[in-house]
Amino acid sequence: MQTKLSVNINKVATIRNARGGNNPNVLQVAMDCERFGAQGITVHPRPDQRHIRYQDVRDLKPLLKTEFNIEGNPISEFIALVLETCPTQVTLVPDGHDQITSNHGWNTRTHLDFLTDVTARFKAAGIRVSIFVGADEEMVEYAARAGADRVELYTEPYAVAMAAAATVSEGSVSAPEGSPEGHRLQAAAIAPFIRAAETARDLGLGLNAGHDLSLDNLAYFHQQIPWTDEVSIGHALICDALYLGLEETIHRYLQQLTD
Repeated sequence: MQTKLSVNINKVATIRNARGGNNPNVLQVAMDCERFGAQGITVHPRPDQRHIRYQDVRDLKPLLKTEFNIEGNPISEFIALVLETCPTQVTLVPDGHDQITSNHGWNTRTHLDFLTDVTARFKAAGIRVSIFVGADEEMVEYAARAGADRVELYTEPYAVAMAAAATVSEGSVSAPEGSPEGHRLQAAAIAPFIRAAETARDLGLGLNAGHDLSLDNLAYFHQQIPWTDEVSIGHALICDALYLGLEETIHRYLQQLTD
C-alpha cells in the first residue's frame, strides 16, 4: 500500500491572516491539493488561531473528499472541535499555547492516563487516533497502551541529521554521488526511526511521520521505512510551491513516495 501524502495547509492560512480577507482562499487550496493528487489534508488549529481557525475546520469538513487529519494539543476546546467535526483522524500533539511549531513528542509513559482517556473519547466517536512521539521505542509502546491506532514519528531530528549528511557528501571531491561518511551519517539519521517504526509494526500500530520532511529527505525515509501509512507535510511543501507551483510540487512529493 502506497504511503499517503497529507498536505498541511497551515502556512496558507498564515498568509491569508497576514492581510485579512480571504486571499488565499484556504478552502479552495485544500480542494486543489486533493485535485492535484494529495490523499489527505492536515490542519493544526491553535488556541490563538494565528493560522488555521476553528471555523476553517468546520468549513473544510463537508468539502473534503480525502482523509481529514486534525492535529493539536487536546485541550477542552480542541476536543470539542474534533468531536463536533469528526475527521478521519486526530493527531494528539503536546504543543504549548505559545509554540511557533511543534518541537517534541509526548512522554506517553508520564501522560498515559490522560492519553488513554482522550483516545477513548475520540475512538468512541469513530475517529482514528494517532499520537505524536519521538523516535523512542518506549514512547511507542506506551502509545499502544493508551489505545492509539497509530503513532506519528516526529521527524525534525531526522531532517537535521540528513542535512548534515548532505553537507558532508557535497564536500567530497572524490565521491560526488556521496561520500562514505555521508552515507554513514544518513544511516545513523534513520536508525532510531527504523527501530521505532519496527516497534510500532510489531505492536500492530499504524505509522505516520511528519515535521520537516522535504524533497531533500523524504525519499530516503520512505525507502527505509516503506510501511509508513502517511506523511504530513506543510512548511517545506508550501515553500517549494512558491517556485514550482502547487500542482507540480504535490506531484514531486508523491513521486518521492513511489517505490
